[in-house]
Amino acid sequence: MKAYETSMKITSEGKLELPPNITKLLPRNQMVRAIILIPEASESEEAAWERLTVEQFFNGYGEADSIYDRK
Repeated sequence: MKAYETSMKITSEGKLELPPNITKLLPRNQMVRAIILIPEASESEEAAWERLTVEQFFNGYGEADSIYDRK
């Protein structure tokens, strides 16, 4: 199986527009598989650090630490 990676445009009609240099490489009258990756809204760097801090804190929290949760 061959793989080609390229960016492409989605037209106002909702169709994918492949660049000509990729189109000429594709077989005619055959089914192909495609993976479409759409960028998500980017989070700010500050929000990313905050999320990472919280994740790392809870990753370091062990069962032995639950003794501090009791009254």
